[in-house]
Amino acid sequence: MGYTIVALKDKIIEMFPEIQRYGVTVNLTFDEQKNAYIIQFKKDGHELITHLEKKDADECMNGIKCVYLGVQIGQFIKNFEERR
Repeated sequence: MGYTIVALKDKIIEMFPEIQRYGVTVNLTFDEQKNAYIIQFKKDGHELITHLEKKDADECMNGIKCVYLGVQIGQFIKNFEERR
């Protein structure tokens, strides 16, 4: 399946609206050796770096929500909510 990193980033933001709601920035790169996307989430000087397997990214682009990624995003955002 062919798509750009920008399209994948847009799809992730679309599928997980809490990213924008909480002002989390997202950066993606593709690691050829791991055949996975490296996703970096940042907010207020904190960051979470995780990966998304190519197969999972393909499913994401087809509208199938990645549970693993959702858990990672949820935990990252929860950490900020607990500090309020």
